[in-house]
Amino acid sequence: MGEILVGTCSWTDRALTGSGWYPPGRRDAEGRLRHYAGRFPVVEADSAYYALPDARTSARWVERTPSGFVFDVKAFSLLTGHPTRSSVMPGGLPAEPGDPAVLDAVWARFTEGIEPLRAAGRLGSVLFQFPPWFRPGQRAGAFLRECAERTAGWPVSVEFRHPGWWRREWADVTTALLARYGMAAVAVDMTQSLSSSIPPVAAVTSRRLSVVRFHGRSSAWGTGSKEDRFRYEYGEAELAEWLPRLRSLAGRVDALHVLFNNCCGTAAVRAAETMQHLLARDAHRTAARDDAGAAGPAPGATRRAGARSEGPRQAGKSVREQ
Repeated sequence: MGEILVGTCSWTDRALTGSGWYPPGRRDAEGRLRHYAGRFPVVEADSAYYALPDARTSARWVERTPSGFVFDVKAFSLLTGHPTRSSVMPGGLPAEPGDPAVLDAVWARFTEGIEPLRAAGRLGSVLFQFPPWFRPGQRAGAFLRECAERTAGWPVSVEFRHPGWWRREWADVTTALLARYGMAAVAVDMTQSLSSSIPPVAAVTSRRLSVVRFHGRSSAWGTGSKEDRFRYEYGEAELAEWLPRLRSLAGRVDALHVLFNNCCGTAAVRAAETMQHLLARDAHRTAARDDAGAAGPAPGATRRAGARSEGPRQAGKSVREQ
């Protein structure tokens, strides 16, 4: 069974930092990260999507977190085909993803920026979240191949925002494609009421890692502001629905990252805390059942069962949960 790490998709979101979740004395940059890392073992560094990561900042993250704490770093916007502001481009380079020289320079800066995390064994994954217009097909396959070549040796996870990748007619092809490059497929939880909704497919495409990201179930996913899209409070029952799938995923990979992206106020951290509680309770119940099974039937139980049976003994079939 792989290790299940639960966390959130940011620890610096403005709504969280202003919510009061960080106690007095822990509201500066160092204090926030130390406080967060004392409660969760993984976090997604989404800031790398908006601006290229800095190696000095990454080194400070390592220093401020305990051994074993890992960062999932979101790939810079230009590297996933998203619009990118010229003001965040290095050295005055144009935000032109079609220019090979620009791409080489950006990849070099991104690689340099995350190197302290990778060198310290703290890089959980580099998340490539592709935009809704990144459709399945030959061009997208070539793009993924180039990403795989540039990230050789890195732990990589991929989230598609075009629903076609996980619809029935493409799901097997998508799974095989990601598996070919050793990229972990990201499963998502979101509303299923929209034509743009991503099906909650939980495919395993890398033995190293699996990732599940909980976006909330807001119906304003495709139309509202950021706050509208991610404003959602998960109930315990909604999170419990995922327990069988999380157990199944964890049984097939070395590590499973469960990340909450409903980053409005304290909604994400509270959902993550609830999920940790549910997983711990579920593990305790499973262990108790296993212990009871290992102890065998109560004295006399076999004889009583045998007394009620007639005829030749039939071989029973066991049912294993998938």
